[in-house]
Amino acid sequence: MLCCSHFCASSHLCKQRMLSALERQIFDFLGFQWAPILGNFLHIIVVILGLFGTIQYRPRYIVVYTVWTALWVTWNVFIICFYLEVGGLSKDTDLMTFNISVHRSWWREHGPGCVRRVLPPSAHGMMDDYTYVSVTGCFVDFQYLEVIHSAVQILLSLVGFVYACYVISIFMEEEDTCKYHYSYLLVYFR
Repeated sequence: MLCCSHFCASSHLCKQRMLSALERQIFDFLGFQWAPILGNFLHIIVVILGLFGTIQYRPRYIVVYTVWTALWVTWNVFIICFYLEVGGLSKDTDLMTFNISVHRSWWREHGPGCVRRVLPPSAHGMMDDYTYVSVTGCFVDFQYLEVIHSAVQILLSLVGFVYACYVISIFMEEEDTCKYHYSYLLVYFR
């Protein structure tokens, strides 16, 4: 059996990842960013699956969790590149909203210390555009807050990946030990 300290550590790590993903999901919903919302939703499901796999001693579920963790790191690296405008990406595009709306990161207007002023639109028909909102006095620019969110996700994912590989190796080791004892009992009681 898996000792309690491994179970408790796995449970604690999954809870941290879940809380971090839920926090991120809330702010992505506030900004109507549909691509991150879908990614966060899948992430939450897979973290629950990984927790279930740990509790129920299902290595296949933990393997799915491990593969997803690698994809999650890749997604968060993309988010960092997107907000830092690396490689021709621009944070001012509608890529994160699937070109459905003009919404941007919630942090753009509501970051720490930001003062939001609504300016009159320059032309008629531009009422839905967010270009007439002036934001000043932010302690940290919104793109750096998004980068910090993604960096935290990467850090938690890397720890989760290493720990999931460790738990899988323990499960496989226990499975091999059980098979050995079972074959020994079959030989002994014949």
